[in-house]
Amino acid sequence: MAEAARRAPALAGPEWVLALRQTAGRGRRGREWRDPPGNFAATLILRPAGGPAAAALYSFVAALALHDALAAVAGPAVPLAIKWPNDVLLNGGKVAGILLESTGAGTGALSHLAVGIGVNLRHAPAPEVLEPGAMLPVSLCGETGVEVTPEDFLAYLGPAFARFQAQYETFGFAPIRTAWLARAARLGQTVTARTRAEVSVGTFETIDETGALVLKTAQGRRAIAAADVFF
Repeated sequence: MAEAARRAPALAGPEWVLALRQTAGRGRRGREWRDPPGNFAATLILRPAGGPAAAALYSFVAALALHDALAAVAGPAVPLAIKWPNDVLLNGGKVAGILLESTGAGTGALSHLAVGIGVNLRHAPAPEVLEPGAMLPVSLCGETGVEVTPEDFLAYLGPAFARFQAQYETFGFAPIRTAWLARAARLGQTVTARTRAEVSVGTFETIDETGALVLKTAQGRRAIAAADVFF
C-alpha cells in the first residue's frame, strides 16, 4: 500500500504492485496483518471515475475476484465464501482480506484508489497472535494441499478482477451485488455486527444498493454501513 501511494501520482492507468515480502502489513482500522514468506500481498492502483461511495464498492469487486481466483486455483469443489465486509473464507476460516485506501482530489473526487489484498497461500498466523474474537485464519496450502506462488496467483487474480471491474463500471453495482450474495457466508443466519458504539444481533438478510449489511433484528430491520461481523 505504501509503494502504491508512492507510485500513484505518476501512473496513467491501473497497475498492480506485488510484494514478495511485507514487513509492515496492516488491515482494517490499522490492525496488524501478518505476512510470512510465500503468502500473497498485492495492491491494485486505480483511478475510479466516481466519488468515495462508488469507490468503496470496489471491495465487493475485489472479494468476487478473490473468490473466483481461489476457486480456479484449488478447484470449484473447495468450500469458499465471502464474509461481509471484506474477507474470503475457506472451510469456514479466513484465508484472505481486503483493504481499500484512497487519496482525494478535491470536490469529492478521488485521485486514486488502492485495493490491497492479502491471501494466506502457504501459511496462516498462529491463533495465539490474534486479537480476541478474531476469525480463525487458514491457508490455501494447509486446507487443500494446493501450492501456488504469489506470482502465479496474481495471474489468476488480475484477470478475475478485470472481469468484475468491467461489469461494475458498465452495469453498476446491481450485478456485483447479485454475484456477491450468491457467495455470501451465513446469509439467512444469525450474525453479530459490532461497531465502536453498539452491538447488533440479527438475521443476515442481504446487502443493500450501497453495500451496507442488512439485518433483521428484534428492534426491526437495520442497514449497517460499517462494522465487524462475528458468527
